[in-house]
Amino acid sequence: MINAEELVRTVWTPLPLRDVTLPNRVWLSPMCQYSADTDGTPTDWHLAHYGARAAGGLGMVMVECTAVAPDMRTTARDLGLWSEQQVAGHRRLVQVIETAGSVPALQLGVAGRKSSHGVPWDNAGTRSAIAPEDGGWEPLAPSAVPFAGLAVPREMTSADGTRVLEDLDRASRNAHRAGYRLLELHGANGYLFHQFLSPLANRRTDEWGGDLEARLRFPLEMVRALRSGWPQDKPLVVRLPAEDLLAGGLTTEDMIFVAQQLGANGVDMVDLSSGGLVPEAGRLSEPLHNARYGPLFRTAGGVPVAASGAVCTSTHLAEAVPGLVDAVLVGRALLRDPYWALRDRGTTFWPRQYHRAF
Repeated sequence: MINAEELVRTVWTPLPLRDVTLPNRVWLSPMCQYSADTDGTPTDWHLAHYGARAAGGLGMVMVECTAVAPDMRTTARDLGLWSEQQVAGHRRLVQVIETAGSVPALQLGVAGRKSSHGVPWDNAGTRSAIAPEDGGWEPLAPSAVPFAGLAVPREMTSADGTRVLEDLDRASRNAHRAGYRLLELHGANGYLFHQFLSPLANRRTDEWGGDLEARLRFPLEMVRALRSGWPQDKPLVVRLPAEDLLAGGLTTEDMIFVAQQLGANGVDMVDLSSGGLVPEAGRLSEPLHNARYGPLFRTAGGVPVAASGAVCTSTHLAEAVPGLVDAVLVGRALLRDPYWALRDRGTTFWPRQYHRAF
């Protein structure tokens, strides 16, 4: 039996994925800052924010959800990766993360019906739709079913689908050009990938709707589009809902099948989340709530598993890796304290520039 000390040591061991080796298994979860320039380019805030966390002893810093096209942003202050100016801004961000000693990664987002809303600290925030005449845009989705109080989306046509796939291919190529070494697709929390998968959001009767295998067709095309633009030596990850947390929605059994199909289509790891598709489903909040799905996905899904979700103490790290998952993504704890991981690991591992503090 592995004791707690051995579990903690495992957290700080390397994890290879394709030709990239992550120096440890504690990673920054992509936490949106809603602070991009009006054209979607990273700002000095991003350099300071991600640089501090990269210096904080993390094996990987995953930059927040970055849109593949203007109408696939959640807000007008989201990062994007469809223009040369954005690529240049991301390249600066990559350099800051690498200089501070972490592996730079990026989450790409395709928001679908969760698009064109306010930033969290303005008015009603993420439940407040921004109309086109006020700087918003018309959302696209599998079906014309809105999320909460947001705008009713337009049901995607085959031409829209082709365009989304082209956007994904371009964004993955741009991510490589910017220097990112790992790429994640946000396929959970009610984003477009998740919308297609779930019968709660996908009411289509054509080849993209119906049973789970049919609803999975377009999400798999999304993954193939990313993989076609992303080098074979770099890992591809998908953030996946472990379940919908609502009757009639996706079950864990459904999502294990999805994970198997993702592994067969070039995905190297799944990053587990849960809920988020519809407001009434709620969100789990106890520590390690997503990681507890890990053993099922790791065994039956056949791919390595990471998870986020209220990881905030050494005890959580010890319980999570390797007993539940292969790696953990830490979000809110690292927003509160960029050196949270170093405080857990010990003073020996702090940047040498800071050693005099001890």
